Amino acid sequence: MQIQWTAWVTIAALAVYLWTICIVSLARGKYKVKAPSVDGPPEFLRAMRVQVNTVEQIIVFLPALWMCAVLLGDRWAALGGAIWVLGRIIYALAYYRDPAKRSVGFMITLLATLGLIAGTALGLLR
Repeated sequence: MQIQWTAWVTIAALAVYLWTICIVSLARGKYKVKAPSVDGPPEFLRAMRVQVNTVEQIIVFLPALWMCAVLLGDRWAALGGAIWVLGRIIYALAYYRDPAKRSVGFMITLLATLGLIAGTALGLLR
């Protein structure tokens, strides 16, 4: 079974996750928010929310990605995964600027995950 595309997308998703961690770390230094505190100015709170939301989303995304790859196919899963990664980047950049504009990225991410779950179900039915 070929799964290299799904593996590349997994690396990209983890890179996005690590990027959000770095942004929080930089924001902690810039706004002098010492761990374990998670309260600070709005700019810090936005960085923290992006990172936390990414954790919340990746927990559902990764199993859906890999089940889809195994049951439907590597390329279909990788396509859905690449859309998820793009959605996470759009979400993060929008949220950092203005939280009210995060919806497009969030919806892209959500729909990509639902697509992967649907792909898994389709693969099970075949």
